[in-house]
Amino acid sequence: MGLTEDTSTLAPAQIRKTATVTVGLLMGVWVIDYVDRVMMAVALPFIGEEFALTKTEQGWLITAFSLVYLLCQVPGGILADKFGARRQLMVSLLLWSVFTALTGIAWGLASLLVIRALFGVGQGLFPGASFKAIAERTTPAVRATAAGAMLASNQLGAGVAPLIVAPLILALGWRHTFWVTAAAGVAIGVLLWTLLPKALPAHLNGSDVVQDKGTSLGAVMRSPSVWKFAALFCTTNMLGYGLITWVPSYLLEERGISLINTGVMSAIPGLVACATVFLGGWLFDRFFHDRVRLYVIPLLLVTAVLLVLMLMADSAVGFTVYQTLAMGVAGLSSMGILGMPVRALPPAVIGSGMGVVNVGGQIAGVLAPVLMGFLVDKFSYTAAFGLLIATTVLGALIALIVPQRPEQFSLGTKELA
Repeated sequence: MGLTEDTSTLAPAQIRKTATVTVGLLMGVWVIDYVDRVMMAVALPFIGEEFALTKTEQGWLITAFSLVYLLCQVPGGILADKFGARRQLMVSLLLWSVFTALTGIAWGLASLLVIRALFGVGQGLFPGASFKAIAERTTPAVRATAAGAMLASNQLGAGVAPLIVAPLILALGWRHTFWVTAAAGVAIGVLLWTLLPKALPAHLNGSDVVQDKGTSLGAVMRSPSVWKFAALFCTTNMLGYGLITWVPSYLLEERGISLINTGVMSAIPGLVACATVFLGGWLFDRFFHDRVRLYVIPLLLVTAVLLVLMLMADSAVGFTVYQTLAMGVAGLSSMGILGMPVRALPPAVIGSGMGVVNVGGQIAGVLAPVLMGFLVDKFSYTAAFGLLIATTVLGALIALIVPQRPEQFSLGTKELA
């Protein structure tokens, strides 16, 4: 069980401080998490050249991580619910830092696949623990905003990673770059262990609202609400994984952009999406927590239109402008997709519940890199990016069937009307 404050009553300022410090620390960890992931995408052209890898084989380096990461989501959530967030956050950070460092000594495709798969174990334990930490240390009224801030750091990491990684690769080579980021993971782990606050009392974080009955893992796994949001997250997360993986290679190879300029142009969409994910969490909590379809569907359809314009762009600058707009609008929608389960799931099972939802998102991480790599090998980058338009539209269609309000979100086998 996670540690909790001994006092039954806390001042509002202390409650806010607990939430703020928790979110700030977790944002730092998520930034390192995404720098470690995006670093592989930026390094792919150099790794591919050194080991003579096809685009499909390069895609498998991302997919190997994503497949194992996916498989660890539900077990990671169960462990977080059973043992609390703090220990699991530290184990996760330690493991992924070790395997980030080991990536720098890989000697071929087979070793890279094994190391990146084990890296997926380390990172796969983290999401459930991070949502558990948020649930233990925030009140339900601000939980989606807090989760939105935490998840905005995904895009911050994706945005700053090319700016950090591209110069490091030029200066040190791709192998030493992995060692530098592994050291950063250890440093943020020390801060997390030292500064993470104790959990709020049950009557403040909402864990006393429901009884243990009906909140078991079995109830989560049987919930149609959970699986609908998992399917929605799967289709919409194809966009993020696809663009993060293949835009750097596209700009280098098809547009002839230098590595440094590729880093800058790859960073801009992620930084804009960071701001819009945070804004989306606030908008969802304030205005749309009971109208999720009205919020998500128009945003996804606009995103699809912007992706079409991205493919039609005549220049690298035009491509980046429309990619930035598409990711910014998609970022607004993300907390409509994740905010409802974050708000509706009881704290007692939020780790396992969000683990199931995140399985959907990580199926996208398995499929997008290798499918797009295959489409590039067999057809073109246009065909590969076209896949993302189709999956974004599919997400808008799935959003038609997800629960609208928290009270409709059921852990039983039937949803409330």
